Parts: sequence; C-alpha cells; structure tokens
Amino acid sequence: MTQIRLTNTRTRTKEDFLPIDPANVRLYLCGPTVYDRAHLGNARPVLVFDLLVRLLRHVYGDRAVTYVRNFTDVDDKINAEAQRRRAAGSPLSLEALITERTDETIAWYHADMDALGAMRPDHEPRATAYVGQMIAMTADLIAKGHAYEAEGHVLFDVRSFPDYGRLSGRSVDDMIAGARVEVAPFKRDPMDFVLWKPSSDDLPGWDSPWGRGRPGWHIECSAMSAALLGPHFDIHGGGIDLQFPHHENEIAQSCCAHPGAGFANVWLHNEMLQVEGKKMSKSLGNFFTVRDLLDQGVPGEVIRFVMLSTHYRKPMDWTEAKARDAEAVLRRWRGLVAGIEPATSPAPALIEALADDLNAAGAIAVLHDLARQGDGPALLASARMMGLLQARHGAWTEDTPWGDDIADLATMVAGRWNALRAARDFGQADRIAAEAVELGIKLIAQKNAPAEFRFLNPFDVDRAEEIRAGLEGIVDRWGA
Repeated sequence: MTQIRLTNTRTRTKEDFLPIDPANVRLYLCGPTVYDRAHLGNARPVLVFDLLVRLLRHVYGDRAVTYVRNFTDVDDKINAEAQRRRAAGSPLSLEALITERTDETIAWYHADMDALGAMRPDHEPRATAYVGQMIAMTADLIAKGHAYEAEGHVLFDVRSFPDYGRLSGRSVDDMIAGARVEVAPFKRDPMDFVLWKPSSDDLPGWDSPWGRGRPGWHIECSAMSAALLGPHFDIHGGGIDLQFPHHENEIAQSCCAHPGAGFANVWLHNEMLQVEGKKMSKSLGNFFTVRDLLDQGVPGEVIRFVMLSTHYRKPMDWTEAKARDAEAVLRRWRGLVAGIEPATSPAPALIEALADDLNAAGAIAVLHDLARQGDGPALLASARMMGLLQARHGAWTEDTPWGDDIADLATMVAGRWNALRAARDFGQADRIAAEAVELGIKLIAQKNAPAEFRFLNPFDVDRAEEIRAGLEGIVDRWGA
C-alpha cells in the first residue's frame, strides 16, 4: 500500500500518515461563512482537500473515506445583510431573510466549486442545524471547569488548558503581547474566547441555559466534527489564517470536552494567495471572486490547474500569464486524449508525487512527461486523478457554434490591435481592446507570435449577430 506523508502543522514535521482506522479515514475542512461570493483565496483549501480526498480514496478505497466541510450560516455579516433587506422593504421575517440569503449563497458556492472540478464532501453541515450540540458542549465545558458564564456570555477559560498555543507555537502570554484581543470587563483573561453570546430581539437566537443567544464561531466546528466524525479523527485543515485563533480554540474546547480523545491527529494548512505578486485586497483593486474569473471566460479547469501548480504550503501567486499558459497546456492535453479511453490506473510516478505531502506541482510534471511520451491513456487516467481532463469540464475547448466568419473577424481585429501595439499606438489599441471586451472577446498578446483572442462566453449563441455586427464595425472604423 502507498505510504502517504503529510506535513503536520502541530508537530511541524512531515510524518507518515497512519489512519486511526484504515477502513474509516475521516477528515474535516473548515468551510465558508455564507454571506457572499467565494473569493479566489477561498477556493485554495477546497482544491487542496479535494486532491487529498482523491488520494486517500485511491489508497484506502472510495467507501473508506468520510469528508466533512461545514457552512457557517450564523454570522454578524449575514445578519447585517438580512437587516438591510428588511429595511429596504422586504416583508419577510429576519429568520426567513437569513435563510434566503444563506440558501442563495450556498447555491453560488456549490456552482463555483463545481466549476473548479471539486467533488462535494460526504457531509456539508450547516451550523444552525447543530446549535443543540453546541449548547450541550458549552454546558459540559462549564461543568468541567473550562468555561464560565458572565453577563449573558459564556467564555472558555484558556488558562484551564495547559496546551493552549501548541498549534501556533506561542504561549498565552506571548499571544496577549503580540495580538489584538477583544478586551471585555467580564473576561477573566484577555485571551478567553466566546462560546455563547446574547442576542437582542433584532438578531437570530436560540433558547439556552444562559438566555436567548447564539453560538460563538469557534464552538461550531468542534460540535459538528464531533457529531459527524467522532471526538477523535484523522485530519483537520484549512487556510493558514485559521491556525490562530480558530483552530487553536477548536483544539482547546474539543480536548477539554472529550479528554483523552485527541481531537485531530493531523493538522493541514495551506498558505495564502497573492495576485500578480501582491496580497489580494479590495484596497489594491486586485480582489476578485471565483465567479468573476469564470464570468471573464477563465475556465474552471484552468483555475484548478494554476492553483494546483504551487505546493499548498507555499504562497500561491495568481497571474494572467499563468492562466494563459495553463489554458494552452490543457488544450494540448485534451487534444492528445481525444477519443481514447483512460488507463486502468494513474501512473505510479504521479501517485508517488501526491503521496509526498501532496506535491501537486511534481504530479503535474509527471503529466507533462506523459504528454511528451505521447501516452494518452496514462495521461488521461493520471490527470483525472487530479481532477483535470474530466469530460464534463471540457466544453470550453470546443469550437464556437457561431461559424468561422465570426472567428475570422476576431482574428482580423486581433491582428490590427497587435500591429498598433507594435507601433506603440497604445491609445488606439486600447480603444479596440475595450470595444472587443464589450462584445465578449478578450484580445491576448503572444510573445513572438500573432495575437490571439478568446470568447469570454463561447456558447452565448444568442449574441452571435450582435458580435458579428460589432466586429464588422471595428474593422470598418479601425481599418483592421
């Protein structure tokens, strides 16, 4: 059997993965708070865990792996959006508006992650369905002396858990000195965190021994993972930004609620995402969602390829150049495997790379080797192991159904645009590019090669006549 090795954040070493029960491998990924569209960074842990699940099922069997990823559907941002809709005149109750918003956002999330080729987990629990378990766990922590009630709140006493800080490698005193913490007069210690908080009449709430209120964020995942995977399971993960405080707090409350159980054996964290070498942020104007890219015509398969090309423990830099290169590679590979059947199993070298701490970049190198060798069956089986070259995600490489005349016109426009750029007439070139984008066509410069174009939505046939007329207009106006 293939030996998988994973870097355990808690021990800071690469370890042999030894499941608690090889017939029942269990893993939990912290999922999204469903108040808006998933941004590109949200997709990275989804793709990392999707790859891990594929590997685990290859090694241990499809039925031997249970994968859980939650939805946080009780949150101040969700509440604020529901209150905004009610203030705007919606006749629905606050609870109905919250349900409406979270249902809508979960549907968006599913559509976007499906487009990236990510398999849906075995369980996708919503926090609101497990409030009873959260209340029970909170009461148990109070009874065991690890939590206390204060002014309608229940807080976890971090000093009651000697191992607090082990995951992030810091002592409680260091955390207080180096972090912003919420200081409230009812806290015994600045690092104590909320398990339960009161709700006013204009906020969602549940009855509890401490009054009407709602759970804190951290208790959610502890309660849901215990309910679905048990108090001791194999792998827990998420983005590195969750290491502290969220995962640190999960460990504390779970280990105290279930002493001796151990909670998660392996902690897996992916590094953050950048855009063109800079941190993605709204202030820099480089913030975008997965849907933004999809709507711009970047295929989900291309997004997946780019994101898997960097090891999960290294910062991932999204660039347009990488997306163009990925698109060219995938088009070539799809041409190589067209009309053939996959091999019965992926290439051993690919499995070996993935088993070495999910070395997806090394696995992609194996795919390149198979393509160079012309081994289509092995390439197809190995790529599908990584969620690539799936039949259902290949429509973007098919010819446009509009006919050659539109493609010929777009080629003429791209040629004129490229000539203007070569002549350094960037003003006129930019105007042509802007007109093309309005028609749903992106012009792409190629190094030492003619310019290319890409239809942003190649199957939007209802716009065919509009696009043809628009391209003809550009040719007439700009002499293309």
